[in-house]
Amino acid sequence: MTDVDTSPQTSPEADEGASSRRARFHPLTVSGVRHLTDKAIEVTFAVPAELSGDFDYVSGQYVALRTELDGKEVRRSYSLCATPTPGEIKIAIKRDLGGLFSNWANDNLKPGTVIDVMSPSGAFISKHRMTALNDPEQISKEAGTGLARYVAFAAGSGITPIMSIVKQLLADNPQAYVNLVYSNRVALDVMFVDDIADLKDRYPARLAVHHLLSREQRLSPAHTGRLDADKIDTMFGTVFRPEVVDEWFLCGPYDLVQLIRDRLGELGVAADKVRYELFSTGKPGEASAGNTGRPVVVDPTGENFEITFTLDGLEGEVASPKAARESVLNAALRSRPDVPFACAGGVCGTCRAKLVSGEVDMDENYALEADEIAKGYILTCQAHPTTDKVVVNFDA
Repeated sequence: MTDVDTSPQTSPEADEGASSRRARFHPLTVSGVRHLTDKAIEVTFAVPAELSGDFDYVSGQYVALRTELDGKEVRRSYSLCATPTPGEIKIAIKRDLGGLFSNWANDNLKPGTVIDVMSPSGAFISKHRMTALNDPEQISKEAGTGLARYVAFAAGSGITPIMSIVKQLLADNPQAYVNLVYSNRVALDVMFVDDIADLKDRYPARLAVHHLLSREQRLSPAHTGRLDADKIDTMFGTVFRPEVVDEWFLCGPYDLVQLIRDRLGELGVAADKVRYELFSTGKPGEASAGNTGRPVVVDPTGENFEITFTLDGLEGEVASPKAARESVLNAALRSRPDVPFACAGGVCGTCRAKLVSGEVDMDENYALEADEIAKGYILTCQAHPTTDKVVVNFDA
């Protein structure tokens, strides 16, 4: 995954569809593994007919994978890299330096491997294609046909959801025009290089691709070096005009995504036109965030927060020591291990719940927009109780 952020405005029907299907794990079998680079693979999972409804998705969404490594449960999130196709889903996994799950996956996943995969989630999707979350057929039927201009920035493995989004935009609307800016260190790091070339051949007049390499010399100085503020400003002035772009898609590390968002804001681009997703926040200790909760021992005689939560229509209660500064998610997991979460870093939004009563503080928030927070939604992995009693609803 890339770690998802933004959540678009939706119709009531879309909200209803999103809430009616909570993300759950299902065992899926690997049906194919394709090497994208020396350090990245594309993994295809077969989706049996009886689970087709659970694995419908919209381009740009992600799934979480779960397995046991070294005797511990490990979860990691990965964006879906292909447009919705009946009977299968595809993700890309790039090795991370010291990455426990990514290195294991690259070395061990092969056809026939069975692994737990969570049903798709996330809202890093085009507003122009959103009519009913997780209903690709309806989206295709109602896709617009008017002129639309899109710009996508990707860095490294951030290309994964961008590939799916760009393919869908171009296929759905014959008047869609896309500029894709893709930054990597060297040419050998470019994931989906053949797929991007094929897409360019299919839509030569409607797709412009700009490859930037930070550690390899290219003929054009504009395409050599890091994607920094100067290069971004140059592109805004010569490659595309921000004021005429209908929607932006940004996917990469926090610093780059934030740099582009800040620059767009300075140019007066409306925030609701900018969709973004993070595959890292760049914070120490993040690599181990997507595991099970930390152990906490409750002292019956001590001071505790009382946390009540609703999940699948069932109510649970758990005490959380005030001295432990435990998250709502961590506490809930001690009561019910099936509480939904993936990254546990405030990025993906899988653990989202509605705060019914009480108050909490959130450490980070990369997955909720202002309107969601105004409606009372919180990221339970980042939320810490500040009142004696807190009630949350994962079903809301």
